[in-house]
Amino acid sequence: MSEQSGVGPVHARVWERRADAALGIAASAILFCMMTLTFVDVVLRYVFNRPLRGGFEVTELMLLVLIFAGLPLVTHANEHVTMDLIDRWLSARARDALSRVMEALGAALMFALTWFMWIKAQRIAGYGDTTDVLRIAVGPFVYFMVAMILLSGLIHLYRAFAASPR
Repeated sequence: MSEQSGVGPVHARVWERRADAALGIAASAILFCMMTLTFVDVVLRYVFNRPLRGGFEVTELMLLVLIFAGLPLVTHANEHVTMDLIDRWLSARARDALSRVMEALGAALMFALTWFMWIKAQRIAGYGDTTDVLRIAVGPFVYFMVAMILLSGLIHLYRAFAASPR
């Protein structure tokens, strides 16, 4: 397809930049909220001897969202930690094959994690687990984790079979 039809490489890059910007703003907002919550909790705890009720729980849940929302972003940007011990000795074709095998392995691992986390999420939701102080339901957060791991696996799978290597 041509780049002028709106579905070519230029359009994809614009969409990716907009998604990255939106997710970056969301991540910044979550980090700012976590920082503000921690600051208020520390001030209330040490100055007034009145800690913020449930502050630690909310911080934990925001951190969970931040980390797992970032997983597909890191996967999409191909920014996972890698070691290139043998790459320099391989031909371009062998490096491409190795990259595809590693992407397929990454997809398989993510899909296995998705399955295990799905089972865990069903148990947690079935038990009706909540946080200790504020009684926030934990199940939806675990299902969110499942969705983000699955999305990362799909990105790996796409890369393993994409026409052009990344």
